[in-house]
Amino acid sequence: MITVRDAKTPKQIVGRFNMEVIQNGDRKAFEELVAPGFINRSAPPGGSNGPEGLWNTFHTMLRPALSNLIVTIHDQVSEGGKVVTRKTIAGTHSGRLMEIAPAGRAVAIEVIDIVRIEDGRYVEHWGVNTLPALLAPVAAGLSSPPSRRPPGAARR
Repeated sequence: MITVRDAKTPKQIVGRFNMEVIQNGDRKAFEELVAPGFINRSAPPGGSNGPEGLWNTFHTMLRPALSNLIVTIHDQVSEGGKVVTRKTIAGTHSGRLMEIAPAGRAVAIEVIDIVRIEDGRYVEHWGVNTLPALLAPVAAGLSSPPSRRPPGAARR
């Protein structure tokens, strides 16, 4: 069995990033996996599109807002040095998320991203996600984001 530390193929490297960096918040893994010249082509307007902007997305925005954060990779396709991943980032909204008070509800952010890998490291990223749709009801004045069950969660 290949462990995340043994990741060699582009798909394995992206899998390692998702588990160690996004899910577990491992800064050392982040530094190993992201090239200094990394460019996030999907960074928000006015935000940093370099490595620190990417780290801050997870370290200062998502991880503090979502307890029990889990990343589930549903599909990956790799060609050359690019990997397309369809995944879900899920957790409990237990901290402030972009100025929105904790709702205490399960939330799931659906993501499709493309990462270009070079010499075993992230060098470019493009992505789309459902975070804006998740936050829209709150921005419209509703009390909290809609409840979302993580994939595979049982109905009550």
